[in-house]
Amino acid sequence: MWIENVLGAADAVFQIKNILLMTVGVLAGLIAGAIPGFTITMAVVLTLPFTFALSPIEGLSTMIGVFVGGLSGGLMSGVLTGIPGTPSSVATTFDGFPMARNGRPGLALGIGVWSSFAGGIISAIMLMSLAPQLAKIGLEFGPNDYVSLVLFALTITASLAGEQLLKGMIAGLVGLLLATIGEDSVNGIERLSFGMEFLESGFAFLPVLVGLFAFSQLMTDVADREGARGRLMDAGAKSVRVEHLAAVKAIVKDWAHLIRSSLIGAFTGILPAAGGSISNILAYDQAKKADKNPEKFGTGVPAGIIASESANNATAGGALITMMALGIPGDIVTAVMLGALLIHDVVPSPSFIGDQPKLAYGIFIAFFFANFLMLAVQSVALRGFLLVTKARMYALASVILCFCAIGVFALHNSTFDIWTLFIFGILGYVMRLLGFPLAPMILGVVLGPIAEVWLNRAVSSDADPTLYFTRPWSLFFILIACFSIAFPWYQKAKQAGHSWANIFIPALCAVLSIPLFMMEGTVRPIVGGGLILVAIWIFVKQRRVAA
Repeated sequence: MWIENVLGAADAVFQIKNILLMTVGVLAGLIAGAIPGFTITMAVVLTLPFTFALSPIEGLSTMIGVFVGGLSGGLMSGVLTGIPGTPSSVATTFDGFPMARNGRPGLALGIGVWSSFAGGIISAIMLMSLAPQLAKIGLEFGPNDYVSLVLFALTITASLAGEQLLKGMIAGLVGLLLATIGEDSVNGIERLSFGMEFLESGFAFLPVLVGLFAFSQLMTDVADREGARGRLMDAGAKSVRVEHLAAVKAIVKDWAHLIRSSLIGAFTGILPAAGGSISNILAYDQAKKADKNPEKFGTGVPAGIIASESANNATAGGALITMMALGIPGDIVTAVMLGALLIHDVVPSPSFIGDQPKLAYGIFIAFFFANFLMLAVQSVALRGFLLVTKARMYALASVILCFCAIGVFALHNSTFDIWTLFIFGILGYVMRLLGFPLAPMILGVVLGPIAEVWLNRAVSSDADPTLYFTRPWSLFFILIACFSIAFPWYQKAKQAGHSWANIFIPALCAVLSIPLFMMEGTVRPIVGGGLILVAIWIFVKQRRVAA
């Protein structure tokens, strides 16, 4: 029966009309993602009215094309200008832009394109084969578990800050403080508005992001008069080409980063309201921690680009899992897709795959095929986008700032968002001059509202603080958070040859087995037992080496 459903879905997806719609969707997504300030969400929302006259599979296939294209499109501006086109490409700029400035823009772009493709394919396979099973994990999470998850995500600020640990933590706390400005989303109480009407709704995330990254970067680039008159890159645009073969070799060499980051992205996508803005930074942090030379991150290493781009595209598959299996949108984009399904009288739920098998498998196939379209369309589009390297820096800065302002204004049709962009641009510029990292601040702004909502729900349902340690998933994330905070000291101790560093990894494996033993069923306790065996094996091996 399932074979008939798959064949029927494939026949609907691979109609000439649907392929053309998906191609246009991918191209529109790439353009939207490449323009700082013009978000994927905005592109999908603009696409939604055009799907009313289409069939459910045609409408969803088009929006999936926009979704996949937008996630990957952000790397173009991120690599070439240092300004992420989308929040999901923030971490791509950490190594993509330095690599481009070091004379290898073609390699950076190639690694980004192929990493996006590989991450999307991996998450597509997970979507098609593991949707029912993986969705059950998200169903187990309660408010306390989400709070602990956000706490764990906040601990990555320590790693993103590098040697400036204190400044990184301060920047993260400032981001959390900014997230509290405005009306409480749960209780409707105004906070930190100081009687100003325009602060009652707080600061929108997009103007803050564009201001901190785009405006501050542009001010840095044009601060030097000589640099402002120069071109974006020293190498001429005519000599720039996408190095596909070298990029594939680099990805194959760092295949461990690719697989790990793709899994992180897919898992993050499964969690409601998480999205690519979190997954790309989280994957980048984990890649930095796992690498043999973490100090090289931020200087233009392939692993940094691989981690970010594979994770953000893999997030799309995870978000679709949650939407289809639970009827809960994994992010804002899938929320729009959910609305499109409801317009067509299709209600996603745990029984969605069984009730609507052809449509469900059609979504699987469309997402898988969209990644191939993205690879083909972006490979061609990059050649045209590389012409931006011919532009003088002052001219390019003016055009980019204009696009940023238009995109920010179009979000709410509010001049306040323009002022927000300007204010946070100045703030970001000053922070750059003082040596404060911007990534932790952005992470605080992103995670602040999520943490607040789930904390309110946790307190409202049961204020008992012991639940954070008695619920298995909550305890799991708290333990990871503790070890994540201690990881920078572990790296320094390992380089210095301190003996206590030898027990860090075994202790991590042993401790993480505790919440697994607390979970129901037989598989997870067995995995916990396996972690204990791994801990013993690593400990014994290190003792023998030390002896």
